[in-house]
Amino acid sequence: MGLGLIGGGVETVKWLVKEGAKVLVTDLKTKKELKHSLEKLKKLPVKYHLGKHFASDFKRPDLIIKNPGVSNNSPFLKIAKKNKIPIETDISLFFKLYQGQIIGITGTKGKSTTASLIYEILKSAGLPVKIGGNIGQSPLKYLNVKMLKRFNVIMVLELSSWQLESLAQDKISPKIAVITNIYPDHLNRYKNLSEYIEAKKNIFKYQKPDDFVILNYDCQILRKLIKKISGRLILFSQKSIPPIRANSGVVVFVKKDKIFLKNIKQKQKICSLKNIKLLGRHNLENILAAVAIAPLYQIKPKIISQVLEKFSGLSNRLELIKIVKNIKYYNDTAATTPEATIAALKALTNNKTHTLDKKIILLAGGADKKLKFKKLAKIIRKKCRAVILFTGTASPKLKKQLSIINYHPIYEVGSMKEAVEKAKNLARPREIILLSPACASFGLFSPLEIRQKNILSKIRNKSLRNYVLNCKKQWGIKSLTGFKNEFDRGKQFKGVVRSL
Repeated sequence: MGLGLIGGGVETVKWLVKEGAKVLVTDLKTKKELKHSLEKLKKLPVKYHLGKHFASDFKRPDLIIKNPGVSNNSPFLKIAKKNKIPIETDISLFFKLYQGQIIGITGTKGKSTTASLIYEILKSAGLPVKIGGNIGQSPLKYLNVKMLKRFNVIMVLELSSWQLESLAQDKISPKIAVITNIYPDHLNRYKNLSEYIEAKKNIFKYQKPDDFVILNYDCQILRKLIKKISGRLILFSQKSIPPIRANSGVVVFVKKDKIFLKNIKQKQKICSLKNIKLLGRHNLENILAAVAIAPLYQIKPKIISQVLEKFSGLSNRLELIKIVKNIKYYNDTAATTPEATIAALKALTNNKTHTLDKKIILLAGGADKKLKFKKLAKIIRKKCRAVILFTGTASPKLKKQLSIINYHPIYEVGSMKEAVEKAKNLARPREIILLSPACASFGLFSPLEIRQKNILSKIRNKSLRNYVLNCKKQWGIKSLTGFKNEFDRGKQFKGVVRSL
């Protein structure tokens, strides 16, 4: 249920077919919209119901595997529950079948970077390791007869709050849990922040006393959760030296621009901050979380430092795309919260290569997740010379906060091409054009399609029509335009910039 565009659904289908299952894929998206995913499955014996869901499909299957993004309140899943059909995600299924060691990484921001760093450190140490999860790769891809016989492979899994929800039904948590931070997010899906935090807590909620939790001591929300952790706790901080817990005996911290790992007996220097490639204090959180894994596998500081000196970051996260006429273009489309954009602005203006404030042209705005923009507006006033806002239901909220503090200039655009063109004309040598939206993207149609007054009447499929109407009610019809998702938004930015 929900093939999707990023890749996890494709790998799940491939694995099911390989294991001999008779597979039906059902998705509200059309064949045209799913073209990229379908091309990867074209030779497989799979049945498709696209553009709508059929109630009958949810009454008789042996098993339903839903995309994590599908709401648990879906009326079709209610049909399945009524008929006592088991419902899984690829993640919950993997946790049930794989008996080897799993490192789970979650957090509002930084989980992809942290998971990738942990993977690189373990790999450099010569350990058998694979990576998957919310990073865009289903771990089922690696689950085969050979692997089942060889459970020494360490699985590094990035886990979203939605994926963690699927573990709660069977009361499962990973052996090692890493939490980078928690900020308000996805409040369009959760009733409030408390419900979002509850979903995140599933990463350690069902751990055993000899399991491990690696936690950001600087995050006040996480610090309040310490009493509820039953496993052994390893703390990391860039602001202080955390207390060493008796049951784990290790902390990771920063002192005098150096990263240290300390246990009851000794303190080890890992590396100097000046040798790290990743930009920003927010990425330092991710680095410290990854370093905290090392003592669990007796990895030498030299190996860790070598990885940190080479690792330059992931696509769509403060990614330098091009320098044109001494103007730098950065893609940070994965910044879908105000906190993430604040981190990006600070990283680019506080770094040695970007010492001056008021040198950023910011491309922001998009769909509303019921988040607040007051703090971001204040940072924008300090860091940005101009703001270009995309159409979307969150954009007026950000614009209002900027207007309250008399910030200008603010420009509004309807496409990526228009945004980049406007930014290029505004920017001066040695300045930065930064795509860091602080908002989500829920695009279904192009700007041209949405301007057609009768677009909804042209949708013959009742299920898709109802879905679009629901999206219109929740996010506003303008938020359904332009970009399919965050990654498509980044792809469009890269395309326009590289053509300059």
